[in-house]
Amino acid sequence: MSATESAAPPQARRLPRHLSEAEAALFARNGVGRDVRPGDIIFRRGELGRAMFVIEEGEVRLEFGDGLPDKIIGPREYFGELVLFIGSHTRVANAVAIGSVALRIVDQDAFDALVESDPAILAQFMRRSFSYLVASEQQLIQRLKRRNEDLMVTLDSLQHARSQLSVAQQLVSTDELSGLCNRRGLYRFLDHLEEQRLPGTVLALLLVDLDRFKLINDRHGHLVGDQVLRAIAEEVQNAASIADMPCRLGGDEFALLMQVTGEDELIARATQVVHAIRALRFPTGNGELTVTVSVGGRLCAADAGWAAWYSDVDAALYQAKGRGGDSCCIADHHV
Repeated sequence: MSATESAAPPQARRLPRHLSEAEAALFARNGVGRDVRPGDIIFRRGELGRAMFVIEEGEVRLEFGDGLPDKIIGPREYFGELVLFIGSHTRVANAVAIGSVALRIVDQDAFDALVESDPAILAQFMRRSFSYLVASEQQLIQRLKRRNEDLMVTLDSLQHARSQLSVAQQLVSTDELSGLCNRRGLYRFLDHLEEQRLPGTVLALLLVDLDRFKLINDRHGHLVGDQVLRAIAEEVQNAASIADMPCRLGGDEFALLMQVTGEDELIARATQVVHAIRALRFPTGNGELTVTVSVGGRLCAADAGWAAWYSDVDAALYQAKGRGGDSCCIADHHV
C-alpha cells in the first residue's frame, strides 16, 4: 500500500484541550452562556480566576507575554480550568476573542454539582486535565529556568553529574540554537537504543519540516527565523515522552524517534505537532506571522536501521509537502 494520511479513532486524535462529545454536552447543559464580541478581553494576565471557559463557537487567543508565542484555541476546547481544581488562581495569560465567540462558563458550584451527578465523565475530564496541567507547568518552569543564567549553570552541573558526561560531550551532541540533540547526539542514542527499549512498544519515527522557511527568513529576517525554529523545537519536545529522542537534524528539519504502542499513538503524536505549531503566533515588524509544518511518519521495523527508517519516512514527508504542507502523512508499515 502507498503512504496515506491514516485515520485514527477520535480518542486517539483528540488534542489535550479538546472535549469529548459527552464532556462538551455536559458542560453545555450546565454552564452559563456568554457571547463575546471581537477583540473583547475575557480575562487578563494576573487576574484571579473564578471559572473555566468552554468555546462553543469562534476562537480565542491566549497571550502569554514575556517573548513567548501566543496560542489560538477553538471550538470544543477549554481554558482556565485550574481554578476548578485549586480555587482562585492567577491567570498566566490574556484571553482575547478573535471574532465573535460563544462561550460556556463553568464556575465552582456548577463543577461541584457535576462531580456529584456525572462522576464518570468528570473523572475522565479531570485525569486528562491534570496531565495537561502538570505538563504545562513543567514547561513554564523550564522557560523560567532558561531565563536565569545562574540557575541554568547549576542545573547543567547537576545534569552533567547525573549523566557522567563532560561539558565537551554535551556541546558536541547538542544543537546550539534549539537545545535539542543534533545528529551526533542521535547517533549516540541509536548506539544504545536496545538498552533503552520499553516492553510492549514498537519504534516509530516522525520527520518534521517547516513549510516555506526560506520565505520566512527573506521577509522577516533571520532573527525571526531563529525564533520560529526554537518554538518548533519546543513543540517537538512537547510531543516526546521520556523514552523518546527529539532532535534537530539541521536547517528546518527535525526528527522524533519514539517508542509507541501502535499506529494510533503515532498518528496522535504527529497530529499534536501539526496542530500545536499551527496555533503559534509570532509578532514581527510587518504584522503577525503564522507558520505550518509538514510531518511524515512510519512505524519502524526493528531489524532495519536508521538509514532505512529515514528513507521511508522522508518519502511520507514529501507526500505531505506535495499536498501543500500543514499536514501529516503516515506511511503503511510491516512490522
